[in-house]
Amino acid sequence: MENVFDVLKERGFVEQVSDEEGLRRALEKPITFYVGYDPSAASLHAGHLLTIMALMHFQRHGHRPIIIVGGGTGMIGDPTGRTEMRQLLAPEQIAANMEALKRQLSRFISFEEGRAKMLNNGDWLLSLRYIDFLREIGVHFSVNRMLATETYKARLEQGLSFLEFNYQLLQAYDFLHLFRTENCILQVGGNDQWGNILAGVDLIRRVTGQEAYALCFPLLTTASGAKMGKTASGAIWLDPELLSPYDFYQFWINTADEDVERFLKIFTFLPVEEIRELTRVKGAALNKAKEVLAYEVTTIVHGQEEAEAARETSRQLFGGGGVGEAVPTTPIPKAEIEQGLSVVDLFCRTGLTASRGAARRLIEQGGAYVNGMQVRSPDRVITWADVHDGNILLRYGKKRYHRVIVEG
Repeated sequence: MENVFDVLKERGFVEQVSDEEGLRRALEKPITFYVGYDPSAASLHAGHLLTIMALMHFQRHGHRPIIIVGGGTGMIGDPTGRTEMRQLLAPEQIAANMEALKRQLSRFISFEEGRAKMLNNGDWLLSLRYIDFLREIGVHFSVNRMLATETYKARLEQGLSFLEFNYQLLQAYDFLHLFRTENCILQVGGNDQWGNILAGVDLIRRVTGQEAYALCFPLLTTASGAKMGKTASGAIWLDPELLSPYDFYQFWINTADEDVERFLKIFTFLPVEEIRELTRVKGAALNKAKEVLAYEVTTIVHGQEEAEAARETSRQLFGGGGVGEAVPTTPIPKAEIEQGLSVVDLFCRTGLTASRGAARRLIEQGGAYVNGMQVRSPDRVITWADVHDGNILLRYGKKRYHRVIVEG
């Protein structure tokens, strides 16, 4: 079987690795590795899908993932990428979020016959004796080196609490603990975790004299520069109770042309040769590849039945047949879209609401949709990214549709 490292590299998962040749050799045999998720919400979102897909690739190649849900580190909050201290959650909220994430991740990873394991780092972190921890672990950390990392350097001007300063030590200790108890030799994560993961590799080397590895994935942004998994209307949740499978499908089918090939490689299991064939075209011809992307990702996350239902509804609304053919239309000049048009004004212009106040109330009540995705703020601005094949589909409630045709 092909080495999983080669698969991940070809498909665009590898951003940084501590020892590429050493890790590749280690992956010639089954290994145990781990990834951590912060229990700050009751659902993961599309931005987490990259790591989930990587875990699935690893498991398909015979490797054993350990998923750490941070019941211990979640009591502090990772300062990485934050300009201010995270809001600390109550232990009860952390516990509830952890249970929800366990159920969600079980849809993607097989835990049968010991093929994977899910652990709570609170089981070993919350009982640590502070003085003993400082003597055993803290002695191996240089404050000067920690302050030189991007995570802490970026926070010094705004202020960094001593609570958060401990985070890197605890994450490194997680790696050491799993190395000792589970023979875990690799930690994977987003590229913003590079410093934290390397700290664990270094701690294992200093304490045990043995080698461990770090592998970081790219932090994806869309062609527009938006953070992957986030939109103007909110996060693209994986939980169908927070975002319907149809809305999830619409997020992917509206992928920018420049992102289609990259996203097909990362977020589907289609062969790379097939992906290259699908994406060798340009313009409107690329819509087939976008539909394939949306269908494949929705199938992975929500199942084939939901994916087929979402695809059929989308084809009816946007494909020139069914409901899509019958809806009233309003032309809007391209220049207005490029300048940024208020969604409140657009609902008024099309006659879906009688006034701006009515449009705001509709949005606040959760009844306004753009391209199948719920509008969550009356301050939402329509941009060129919302235009799908020259159209924008508005919806009032469950059944009132209106098609905006962008001209010029």
